[in-house]
Amino acid sequence: MQNKSFTLESLLETHEQPFVVIDASLTVMAVNRAWEIHFGIPRDKHIGQPCCRDNSRCRHKQLFEKLEPYAGLFPNEHSEQASKIRVRGYPLLDSNNTFYIGETINLPPIPEQKYNRVEMIGTCIAFVQCKEKIEQAAQTQIPAMLLGETGTGKEVAAAYLHQQSNRVEGEFVIVDCTILTEDLFESELFGHEKGAFTGATTSKQGLFQLADKGTLFLDEIGELPLSMQPKLLRALETGQYRRVGSTNTLKADVRAICATHRNLKEMVNQGLFREDLYYRLSVFPIQIPPLRERMEDIPALVDHLLKQIAKMNSVRYSITRQALVKLMKYQWPGNIRELRNCLQLAAGLCSDSLIEEYDIQIPELKKDFVDTAEANQPATQIHVQKQSNTSMNSMEKMEYEFITELIRKYNGSRKLIASEMNISERTLYRKLKRLNLNNPTPA
Repeated sequence: MQNKSFTLESLLETHEQPFVVIDASLTVMAVNRAWEIHFGIPRDKHIGQPCCRDNSRCRHKQLFEKLEPYAGLFPNEHSEQASKIRVRGYPLLDSNNTFYIGETINLPPIPEQKYNRVEMIGTCIAFVQCKEKIEQAAQTQIPAMLLGETGTGKEVAAAYLHQQSNRVEGEFVIVDCTILTEDLFESELFGHEKGAFTGATTSKQGLFQLADKGTLFLDEIGELPLSMQPKLLRALETGQYRRVGSTNTLKADVRAICATHRNLKEMVNQGLFREDLYYRLSVFPIQIPPLRERMEDIPALVDHLLKQIAKMNSVRYSITRQALVKLMKYQWPGNIRELRNCLQLAAGLCSDSLIEEYDIQIPELKKDFVDTAEANQPATQIHVQKQSNTSMNSMEKMEYEFITELIRKYNGSRKLIASEMNISERTLYRKLKRLNLNNPTPA
């Protein structure tokens, strides 16, 4: 906002939608943060500028002449494409009885994602190879075992496998083995008849039956009580089971996927997990990489997760480059789950739907300091060439600008840039290739 006093300033940030204030000279007096975010133009570059390029067709001029509110579709002068925006303008009066125009840009609602579709986000080699194995497993009917640390997205991977398979029309049923005590196991998995035990006032369908012609996802299979494992094995091998309190044998066509963060082979050796069940479930093992091994995917993951959070909160979120850099310097021991929780907290803390660096609440970052002698040693160099980045999304542009700054800072040393970003040189090379930055050459 200009230096001259403007008593309508407090009105600006009460608007969640982009909002602009224009004076009688048809000059932009003020814009809010939502306007900056939507158009990608800093307010200090727009304030003081004419409101419209073509004064003869200026809707604001007509309002000052008629003092009548307006609403409708008008050309978007801040876009190179021939697009239109829906706006609503009305006269404002400040405490000095001076007229202004207040104009709200009405943004379209966030598009609904395709119902129940699961996306696996990432382009790094380790993740792409993992995704390819999942897609291969989906073309078979054999059991698959998803291995990986807590929070890496094993449930998402299982749902994706189901949706890529020919069982997609069937149900995807999740069994949380961490809560299946011996008393609950048979009732939950196979169901029970009315009167089978105290409290069984009605008959109940089991999860095994619900998964008929579909997929049964056994999450954290390593937590399943040892005494219950033979019953699960029998049901998986034969497809047959009985409800608690019934003598009738039922049958279900179920494809099993299991997941665990435990070393099941070691548990077998210790007598904590049945060997026959282990071999039954681990026919197609798939390792889900931890987030620290796919740091280059963080910008895309952040973009995806913020869209999910936006859908829940009915708010569009964006993130500054400094905040994204802070996220990329952390090792994420809790993996994608920890990243999601961090972004949910940041969304609650941020102002005007813009997540800034101080909104990111994570443990203190460890910084690697490189001594001057190492910095002066010959290293693989990267030479920046101006690239067209018009096809990049906002996250990719932030990443592009961040790496470009590091290239200049370290005079193109790939080793030092990778160290600053806390990634391997190989990962950095793939980033450079993906972002169309010049390939590194020996110094």
